[in-house]
Amino acid sequence: MNTVQKQNITTKLRLYCERYESQNKAAASMKGVSSATISQMLNGNWELIKTEMWRNVASHIGYREENWAPVETRDFRLITKLLSDARENSLVLAVTGNAGTGKTFAVRTFAESNKRVYLLCCNEYWNRKLFLAELLQAIGRDYSGYTVGEMMHEAVRALKMQDKPLLILDEADKLSDQVLYFFITMYNQLEDECGILLCATNHLEKRLKRGIKLNKKGYNEIWSRIGRKCIELKGVSAGDIAAVCEENGINDKKLIDEVVYDSEGDFRRVKRKIHAIKLHFTQIN
Repeated sequence: MNTVQKQNITTKLRLYCERYESQNKAAASMKGVSSATISQMLNGNWELIKTEMWRNVASHIGYREENWAPVETRDFRLITKLLSDARENSLVLAVTGNAGTGKTFAVRTFAESNKRVYLLCCNEYWNRKLFLAELLQAIGRDYSGYTVGEMMHEAVRALKMQDKPLLILDEADKLSDQVLYFFITMYNQLEDECGILLCATNHLEKRLKRGIKLNKKGYNEIWSRIGRKCIELKGVSAGDIAAVCEENGINDKKLIDEVVYDSEGDFRRVKRKIHAIKLHFTQIN
């Protein structure tokens, strides 16, 4: 890892620490990273810090080394507006959209740019304890030796102590029923004190409605708490794709049309197509 990369990581680390009440809390949010290590990085004492630690810190703070210029699409602006509203007014919302529409990029950008915003990228394998462990780590709280009940109590207490916190559950449709029930508990204990936003594919709404129809435990309560609706994103437009192409060096109209046609409304395909076009011209030249 070269000096420029370390400088970039340090710059982002400084911004990351500013999101927390203290440097110790910021360190607690990063597994395997001590407050002393953060101090050494921020103060330029890099000689004894191993490359593995730099990479570990980079992964926690969201630093990525890539030649890709992101664009604020219409859905990016909508998600940002909803997140700001949820945070400012302690609202509970659910946002859904197809895969590849830039949901994760939008919520990650908001979390990295604002204080007291905690983003959890959900996984299918999470049980209740893993979910709470990820939440407490994101908040910067020690949970070692705690039972599930104690972990929930500590998470609620920590969020209640803060001014207008926001919890984002990205890919919330991946959560099991047992973990999703925690959403009801958190809503009940944090109502009007903490904003919560569920971000998922359209499967979340279908799952909730099917659960209500089958009279499954908790589903009607969850549906009620998100206002009995999911806010559906508009999806990727041709204008969004054109803007991404231009921002990443593709300005020829025919090539842009080719990317739009090939994309199927998925930014992952857009990124691959732009890479393929650039690679083609590089090989020719």
